[in-house]
Amino acid sequence: MKRKAFGRDRGLSTRMFTTMFLLGALYVAFFVVLTSLINVGFIFALVLIGALAFFQYFTSDKIALKASGAKKVTPEQAPELHAMIDRLCAMSDLPKPTVAVIPSDVPNAFATGRSPKHSAVAVTRGLLDRLEPREIEGVLAHELSHIGNRDVAIMTIASFFSMVASYITQMAMWSGMFSGGDRNREGGAPVFLIIMLVSMLTYVISYVLILALSRYREFSADRGAALLTGAPEQLMSALQKIASQMTRIPQRDLRQMENLNAFYIVPTNWKRSAGALFLTHPPLEKRIARLAAISAEMGRPV
Repeated sequence: MKRKAFGRDRGLSTRMFTTMFLLGALYVAFFVVLTSLINVGFIFALVLIGALAFFQYFTSDKIALKASGAKKVTPEQAPELHAMIDRLCAMSDLPKPTVAVIPSDVPNAFATGRSPKHSAVAVTRGLLDRLEPREIEGVLAHELSHIGNRDVAIMTIASFFSMVASYITQMAMWSGMFSGGDRNREGGAPVFLIIMLVSMLTYVISYVLILALSRYREFSADRGAALLTGAPEQLMSALQKIASQMTRIPQRDLRQMENLNAFYIVPTNWKRSAGALFLTHPPLEKRIARLAAISAEMGRPV
């Protein structure tokens, strides 16, 4: 029996929709203001950033795999891993992604790719060695839910205009420093200063909204994994074990993986205190609590 639906939580879906709507409204307002102020140089910069984002979008799977040091593995090299992914893909009606293993003792995993047909799932050697098969299956189901929900594409698009705002802020700052700051026609504030402040405000607000969207996508992938496997306790156990095992990993090894924390199922800095607005992942206890609630709804043991 195929389990194509990755689970829909009405409250979660509403929050994700609201966040994306606010992002869209913010970017529309940003460009309405910007187009009345920018010159040809800024337009060229926008085109250049767009070209770079386009390249990143279509090569995201290769970039992430290379950045993590992941190596593609064949069914002969990792038969159990491939068998799990084959089974989960059949249940979810997804094309099989590229399968890779990261030569790191830090237990973790991530999914990447612009679409289900151009995707990859990577797990660390530490995850395969430290987790039980049922827990690994829960992790893989979480990553396949990300792929099925096209989360990488959604987050890439959501982040694009934030990158533009950040770049324009820097350009405006340097332009003002070296040009002396031309004032607008009414003799008000220098144009570069207006551009810099608008861009900075857009970047800060979009940054907070994008992080909120990232947290919602993690909740959604957790729910998808629970419904796909039919056993939420598998992912609950995996998350708890990954987090506890990380406390035994040398800080040097954890720092080496920090550049992909937004991708991993559990960020390597999950224990560090930070404001809720600035987390890429929901707090671990909230993820466990939500999975426990889903398990209770399904009549499963916790």
